[in-house]
Amino acid sequence: MLIDLITKNRSYRRFHQEEKVALDTLREVINLARLTSSGGNLQSLKYVLSNEEEKNERIFKTLKWAGYLSNWDGPEEGEKPSAYIIMLHDTRISKTYFWDHGLAAQSILLGLTEKGLGACQFNNIDRARLASELQLPDYYEIVLVMALGKPKEIVVLEEMDAPGQVKYWRDEQGVHHVPKRKLEDLIL
Repeated sequence: MLIDLITKNRSYRRFHQEEKVALDTLREVINLARLTSSGGNLQSLKYVLSNEEEKNERIFKTLKWAGYLSNWDGPEEGEKPSAYIIMLHDTRISKTYFWDHGLAAQSILLGLTEKGLGACQFNNIDRARLASELQLPDYYEIVLVMALGKPKEIVVLEEMDAPGQVKYWRDEQGVHHVPKRKLEDLIL
């Protein structure tokens, strides 16, 4: 059911690095994004796919991991993502991508979840360095990066204890806890 996919679709930050993600799998989830609705049907989003160790490492170095976990610099060797999807906006097609990035990202993430994979989306990116590493032409704007692979961590959703306590955290066993607002707090 959809609620099961949405509940399992969490931000995973540690992966079984040795378990590779096939290029065909990446292409399948990009096809889900392709089929997703697009503002004005302009379809200006493009994607760079990576499942190669050397390219993955160049991408990894441009990302800032888990802002709320101030004493953690990101996954260690053996827990790094085994693939990446970099979402781009082709400014030759449109000046804006409207809401397309959110819809496309959700389609991709749900497709990954269905396949037993997980991902973490990044907006905290050294975009200039990443564009240089990938030798992207200037007309491509980096929208976001998804780091992905087979999750190596447990993520638990919890009801928020108090309004505004949104920070996720890890317990002594390394379980990642994510507070969520109560349904009655969302509906006016």
